[in-house]
Amino acid sequence: MERGLCKSGNTFEDISVIEGCYCRAVELLQDNEHSVRSAAIRVVREWGQMLIATKEENDKIDWSNQVFVQLCSMVRDMSVEVRLEAFNALGKIKLVSEDILLQTISKKVLAIMKEKNSHGQCAAERFEILASSYAGAFVHGLEDEFHEVRKSACNSLGIHTILYAEFARQSLSLLMDMLNDDSMAVRLEALETLHHMATFECLHVQEIHMHMFLGSLLDNCDLIRSIARKIFRLVKLPDLKLFRSSIHGLLQNLERYAKDEADVFSVLFFMGRSHGSFAAHVVKEVSQEMEPILEGKLVLDSARVAAFLVLAISVPLSQNQNGQNIPPRLFSYAVTLLGRISSALREVVDQDTLFAYLSQCSRSSTCGTEVELSLLPVVDEAVLTHSRKDVNGPVGVPMLQTGNETSKVQPVISCELEDLATSIVECQADELDEVMKSVNLIFARARDAWLLVQSRCTNVAVRALRDCKRELAMLTSASLESAGILAFTLQYLQVMKLFAKIWEHIVWKIRSDETGGLEYLFGKLDVRLRELRYRYIGFSKEEELHVLELIVVACLLRLSKVEICCSPATMKKLSAIISHIEILNDKGPIEPSNILMDAKKIVHEIESSKAGISCSLFLITNLVDFFTLKLFSLCSRVRHINAELDIPGNDSENPLPFVSGLPVAIPLDITLYNVSSKNRLWLTIRMSQESTQFVFLDLNLLGGCNEIKKFTFMAPFYRTPKARSFSSWIGIGMECALEDCHLVKHCGGPKRELVYLCQEKEVHLCLVRRD
Repeated sequence: MERGLCKSGNTFEDISVIEGCYCRAVELLQDNEHSVRSAAIRVVREWGQMLIATKEENDKIDWSNQVFVQLCSMVRDMSVEVRLEAFNALGKIKLVSEDILLQTISKKVLAIMKEKNSHGQCAAERFEILASSYAGAFVHGLEDEFHEVRKSACNSLGIHTILYAEFARQSLSLLMDMLNDDSMAVRLEALETLHHMATFECLHVQEIHMHMFLGSLLDNCDLIRSIARKIFRLVKLPDLKLFRSSIHGLLQNLERYAKDEADVFSVLFFMGRSHGSFAAHVVKEVSQEMEPILEGKLVLDSARVAAFLVLAISVPLSQNQNGQNIPPRLFSYAVTLLGRISSALREVVDQDTLFAYLSQCSRSSTCGTEVELSLLPVVDEAVLTHSRKDVNGPVGVPMLQTGNETSKVQPVISCELEDLATSIVECQADELDEVMKSVNLIFARARDAWLLVQSRCTNVAVRALRDCKRELAMLTSASLESAGILAFTLQYLQVMKLFAKIWEHIVWKIRSDETGGLEYLFGKLDVRLRELRYRYIGFSKEEELHVLELIVVACLLRLSKVEICCSPATMKKLSAIISHIEILNDKGPIEPSNILMDAKKIVHEIESSKAGISCSLFLITNLVDFFTLKLFSLCSRVRHINAELDIPGNDSENPLPFVSGLPVAIPLDITLYNVSSKNRLWLTIRMSQESTQFVFLDLNLLGGCNEIKKFTFMAPFYRTPKARSFSSWIGIGMECALEDCHLVKHCGGPKRELVYLCQEKEVHLCLVRRD
């Protein structure tokens, strides 16, 4: 009977029938027969989900919480069969409030639950009974005497960790304890859960957890070691100490289990790529181990030395671009191990492509050119593992090449090494066209994600945008043009993610009480849109119009939420954007979208009305509700205005000398990309958010502008404090030429808002001692 109802329940159109079956199943949860209780749990799970689906959007979370709590009440049943069924069912409930989830990993009733009850939801005695029914539910499951229940609890807990960051953080210690479980099945499930968290970027490892992770690398079970290594491929480590410990653990794994060599090499490669600066530091520390000994002979048959070489060759492929820190001779040494290394990286690259990459890197110092990263396409490990746990991975792109495909650099391999750089330049035009095709596919997927946002599937949309970012990371840039296109696409995806989160607050009225959080999201969106508008050049009119449309929508969203915005400033910005669109239209006919036309009408209506924005608030809200994102495609070869900043020879151990009260000159190595003489650049030197000094960079005095311009600049800093030592942060900003010059007022500084062209660098200074 129960099985028939669960299978055919979706044929009932009468909600009262669904509610009746659900309520009867809830009553049967207290039946004397354990088999009846088990069956009742399955009915509550299935019919509860059907009941949730019939409710209005605003009521779904409450009903989902109710079903979840009913199932939690069965996790301490006397029957192991019932407890197992309860934890299996908990993993099927996809949407649960964060406070309830947090309560399930704490046996003590949390303060936040008591605070919620203080608003008069139920009597104190009844509340204690209700809260105790699900307090510590997952803790009881993880402590159960039967390993089947512990395994099921691990699995269900992991499913919910991807919903909330705080819940994931607090669950991590519980899962770490399960790595010491007596049952191998439970240890495997715990590692699978941690891998699931790492795949969704919810795993944040701290030092107290490392010994458990490293212990799994030395486990006797091959499968446990394999899953542990998969976690290390994905996890982002916060500091050098943890990274160094991880490398040491992998080397111990390699020394004890030589058969794991290929997989260990692969993990080291991915870790070096995702932690470039840390990897470069470790390679520098162990560089002597990779140098010739015994009358100039190399000892490369050591697995340890080979592992460090794999780590070294991955560094230039990191986002931090730390390849210049790796001596070219190490790439030459790696060529002698080409067979072993290419076998370990066969999922990523074929042997010929790897040989071309190592050859050019080994010659980079003599050629005087940058390493061509396009020689070695790299797969994001998150993509490789997304097929697990029913996660849809991104579609492969044409630029991805593996050992089973025909590599575009095969003609390069057949050439003489002296002609390698020339051959690559000839291929860059074709690769740029492939990049354009690939990013336009990503733009199409971003537009599909926006349709999900408008269908109230924000979490699914954000996940789809995250997949787009992973797919974008798989594309490599062979030139400044392709690098600019990839940078623009990444910025666009970040903007769409912020829009999705803001839409959830304003249009769907979810988390409407979190005004501070909403203002923070608006602040980030403003910065991203400013960068999208000013840090990229070469747009066509249609592409520029699309960017302006996004800015208009952001302004309208602010205006529709009056309590968090400054209406006059937002209206001024909106009016300026509309005026700029009219100027574009005067230069040539363009077809603005409906929202731009309606926004123009609203601006004129507000400017002509004495009541101001309040009279048009209803129109603005309706306009936002009916906004539809157009399909965007990139046709122009967009260039990225970018900068690199370095303070040579300066760190905490080698500070610059200064005399208190006197100016100090800070030597800077600056590289500018695609900056013209019309751009106004400023150095920002700050000791705190309230204390910033600006130094104007006159590009005409510095020798004009080229596509790439490198120079050394001595930056004066006047505000040296009375201290033994201090640090300040230096960045490069560019004035937004079309912004209102009255919004920003800096004495002796920029008149308009700045967009920053690079990350700030920390400079260390120390007081000159009197000998």
